[in-house]
Amino acid sequence: MLTELGYETLREFRVGSSRRVDVIGLNADGEFVIVEVKSSAPDFRSDRKWSEYLGYCEKFYFAVADDFPHALLPDECGLVIADGFGGVVRRQSPIGSMNGNRKRSQLVRFAMTAGHRLRRAHESYK
Repeated sequence: MLTELGYETLREFRVGSSRRVDVIGLNADGEFVIVEVKSSAPDFRSDRKWSEYLGYCEKFYFAVADDFPHALLPDECGLVIADGFGGVVRRQSPIGSMNGNRKRSQLVRFAMTAGHRLRRAHESYK
């Protein structure tokens, strides 16, 4: 879904000093989007770290199954209904901003991580 919206993505990407987001995307305008996947209401209720991700993206979404109780999710976050085949944006994320130094650092880390993962994948096919 993010690819169709113009983003290149990485899974399990480190932001900050010790947090990993489920999915992060970067588009041609240099805009970051983070998608946090929640498998159940207890999964969401036990997660206290998602709000820390907001400073590392311009857009933030929760991705949940159609039967997830949507009322639990904060209105100030985007909403994606997803399954094993794709997803649909049900509620657009507000557009935030990132600190310039943090953004530059994250752009470099995104590129280095993508390159490293591509090299490892290529080497595993030899």
